[in-house]
Order: sequence, then structure tokens, then C-alpha cells
Amino acid sequence: MANPTIKDLQESPEYELIAQLSHNEIKDFVIDQLTQKGKIVRFYMFYQVAMILIGIFFLIRAIVLAFKDYFLPFWISLAALIFSISLLIIIHELLHGIALKFTGAKKVNFGGYLKRFIFYAEADRHVLNRKQFAFIALAPLVTVQIVTLLGIGLSFHQPWVYFWITLMSAHSLFCAGDIALLSLFYRERDSEVFTFDVKTEKTSYYFRRIIEEKNELKAYL
Repeated sequence: MANPTIKDLQESPEYELIAQLSHNEIKDFVIDQLTQKGKIVRFYMFYQVAMILIGIFFLIRAIVLAFKDYFLPFWISLAALIFSISLLIIIHELLHGIALKFTGAKKVNFGGYLKRFIFYAEADRHVLNRKQFAFIALAPLVTVQIVTLLGIGLSFHQPWVYFWITLMSAHSLFCAGDIALLSLFYRERDSEVFTFDVKTEKTSYYFRRIIEEKNELKAYL
């Protein structure tokens, strides 16, 4: 079944606007969503805490080894951190972009607010449903997780294992926005939720279908 058009979402009584998010306000939105209750948020917070603790443990271990005149793990960890805040960000957004193309987006745009360290991929006026958005939101998390786990497995008894562990730990922080936006869909789990971005407005809109509620009301009457 095809997604509704933007005109349907905006004009049909079957849909109502549940959220309107300006891209430069996304940081506050993410913080607010991550403080809400929900299985997705709880699972992500558990995952993130675990990744941070693992990252800190191996970083401290690399520093201890450096004090023992074995510097290679420390330099590898440092290289991984630099890679994470530069090239990994680009890779993360490209994975979002590729996922968007798989959902039928004709053109993908990339942007960001460097001062706030916020980056995003968007497809102008491309309507997405819950499953499509979940695929797009989780694409970087799942892909990087698989790649880093493979890297850890292949270099487990080598110094390069520090690179993959640091990468995996750092990337968990990059996924907070994706999980926060996805949680909005599952907060409305009893309704169909759709979203689209408007590039010129730098805004995302979220609508939910309310026709089910109307049918229930008619049946009751």
C-alpha cells in the first residue's frame, strides 16, 4: 500500500499533525525524547552505557600500556577517535542516504550545524512510514555494529582491536538522534505515523492516521 501524499496528510481529516520539528532544534528534541519511557529508548540507553563503559575500559588500558612503554594501542585508539569525529560522521550520514534511496527517494540532501555538532540526511518532501523510517534510522547503527564486530573478531589478539572497539563505542553516541526520532513513531504505536522533510523550511513534519478512531466511534454510536 502506497504512502499518503503530503496533500493527503495536510488536508485529509484522516490525518493529524503530531509533531513539527525544526532541524536547528533537534538537539533539545533528542534530549527530551531520551528522557521519555519506551522500550526502544531503554534498550538504546542500556546499549549506549555498555558501549561507553567498554570504550573507557579499553582507553584506560591503552593509557596504562603507554606508561609501560607500549604506545601502539594508545596511538591506535587516538586514531580511532579522530576517525570517529571526522570520516565516521560522513559514513554515518551516507548510510542514511543510501537507506533513503532504497525507500524510493529521488534525491538525498545532506546538511548540518557544525557549532551544535548536528548532521543529517534528508529527502525533500519524501513521505515515509514507520517501517521505512526505522530502516533509515537504524541503517548506520546496524551496519557499523556489524563491521566493528567483524573487525574485533579478526583482530582480537592484535593491537588493532583497539581501533574497532573505540569506533564501536564512539559510534553509539552518534545514534542518539536516530533513536529519539524513531521513538516518536513507537510512542504512537496504535496509529500509522508518517513523516516528511521540507528542505526550504528545514523542518520535519509528523502525522498520524486517525481514521481507526473514527471508525471505532461510529461503531460505538
